[in-house]
Amino acid sequence: MSAAPPPVPTPQEPVAPQELLQLGTEIDEPCLRADAARNRARLLEAAARLVAERGADCLTMEAVATAANVGKGTVFRRFGDRTGLLTALLDHSEKKFQAAFLSGPPPLGPGAPPVERLRAFGLALLRRTADELELQLAAEPAAGRRFTAPPRRVLRHHVTLLLREAVPDADCELLAHTLMAPLDPALVHHLTRQCGMPLDRLETAWTDLVDRVTNPQP
Repeated sequence: MSAAPPPVPTPQEPVAPQELLQLGTEIDEPCLRADAARNRARLLEAAARLVAERGADCLTMEAVATAANVGKGTVFRRFGDRTGLLTALLDHSEKKFQAAFLSGPPPLGPGAPPVERLRAFGLALLRRTADELELQLAAEPAAGRRFTAPPRRVLRHHVTLLLREAVPDADCELLAHTLMAPLDPALVHHLTRQCGMPLDRLETAWTDLVDRVTNPQP
């Protein structure tokens, strides 16, 4: 992870695609040779499949090399070690998600009313978390960094901006923390894996929560 995230825009400033966080090893990707970039993408795709099939705990550099049909040394040269590989996987996923809500099509991206975007944001994040739950849990920040890790700051800031449009009289900064709580990977794991709740129940609850927060009954 990079040491210092870019400054968070003020509420009046739109968050532009160029302000996407450079979260890890992908920062040098524009400088990679075309064949190196293709190799890197192939390795990440292979690693993502392995995590989905076997879980993050079973991810090894050797297994990725075999799945991608390259030498083990290639994986080590590209990512350094297993931690670097896991970081790169999360970077790749995080950047795609950020691009979707910052500049993608509505209702997740710009162009829809703020409440619709809030609904779409939570639904998309829940589905993404469920799809890569093992990876998310493996990279869970320590307690002291849970709310300051750059990716989470960007997600929470986005929710804050949408709340300021939808309910300008509310304490939107604190309310964003409240809204983000049901989207936490550890809670999603507890509810879906340990309590056996279907994902669509969490999605319905998210939509209901957004509607109650943004349109409280008199």
